[in-house]
Order: sequence, then structure tokens, then C-alpha cells
Amino acid sequence: MSSRRTYKYHLKVDGRVVLSDITDDLDRREREHRRRWPTGRIEQVGEPTTHREAWDWKQRQLEERYGRTG
Repeated sequence: MSSRRTYKYHLKVDGRVVLSDITDDLDRREREHRRRWPTGRIEQVGEPTTHREAWDWKQRQLEERYGRTG
């Protein structure tokens, strides 16, 4: 059985989503993002999931936002 320890999140700056990504540590990732976006806040999306499910979600976010994956 796969472990459900991966978080999906949106990084918001001034209420606007600037990034959708995945991590295994939300607090650490928010600190890292604040180097670039000092007022940025992470908003968790859904419950922790498997890395594969989170990766698939991330790819869908990219497709929706940019019309392609990168």
C-alpha cells in the first residue's frame, strides 16, 4: 500500500494563486517560498495523498493554467 504523505497546495500572494505544487512538508516549503514571495501563504488542497496521485494533480494544474505540461 502506498503511503499518503504528500500534500497538494496552492501558494497565494495577495489572495492570488501564483503556484500549485506538491510537498511532503508544508511548513518547510512555505519558508522556502517566502524567500521569493515574502507575503506568500500556502493553502493545502484536500487531504494528504500518495506521491503519484499528487503528481497527477500537479500535471492537471499545469495543463489548466498553461495549456500544457512542463
